Amino acid sequence: MLYVATAEAADDEMRRRIEEHRRRRPPAWETLEVRRGVGSRLWALGGAPPVVLLDCLSLLVSNALLDEAARRGEGPGLEDAAARAVEQELSDLLDWHEGTGRHLVVVSNEVGWGVVPPSRLGRIYRDLLGSANQRIAARARRAVLMVAGLPLELKRT
Repeated sequence: MLYVATAEAADDEMRRRIEEHRRRRPPAWETLEVRRGVGSRLWALGGAPPVVLLDCLSLLVSNALLDEAARRGEGPGLEDAAARAVEQELSDLLDWHEGTGRHLVVVSNEVGWGVVPPSRLGRIYRDLLGSANQRIAARARRAVLMVAGLPLELKRT
């Protein structure tokens, strides 16, 4: 099992969360920590294990959006630039998956059920993650929604 972690330790609180997450993982799992460029990093590994767990798509999308916002600001064009960045991340990941035949498990969050975010950046993020989740679920053989620790199977082909 290869665990792909997309979180970034930007502050002490997040460093503690990441460390706790590391401790909870089974010792036999390999870990790849990468905030962006997951598909290209997986290709670079060559012989990745037969199962890859990406945790999580939510942070990968956030990382892409925040990188674009830092590069160009939050003005006009941010939505399109961020959508292109997320599309590239997804395309690279799905190309790797199809090209290697490895089993890919993707963890993500559902952010569209809550209130509309008050900030433009929050609304862009919600829309980008919703689209990314739809794209991954459309390609998946199985999709499971976890609610209160209970699995709700959405799709099985």
